[in-house]
Amino acid sequence: MTQHSVIVYTSDQCSHCEKVLAKLSEWNIEYKEKNISQDKSYFKELQSQKIYGTPATFINDEKVLGFQERKLKRTLGIQDAGRFQDTDTIHFS
Repeated sequence: MTQHSVIVYTSDQCSHCEKVLAKLSEWNIEYKEKNISQDKSYFKELQSQKIYGTPATFINDEKVLGFQERKLKRTLGIQDAGRFQDTDTIHFS
């Protein structure tokens, strides 16, 4: 699998942040967590990107705001076994 630079901006008591971190761990993706509640300089970094909420995940140069599992998978190049796989066949009559 391709190595990605992953940074996740989180805050205390953020259930969506916990979901993002759990999925990244489940997928064995290394990441750096920056908690804006514990370090205000991280919040300033987010503000400079015009982002004011968490979670905010940066994968290489792409950002994923909130908990968007399918977008995280797509950005990381993880095959999604969901209903929109390339192997789906559509028949027209």
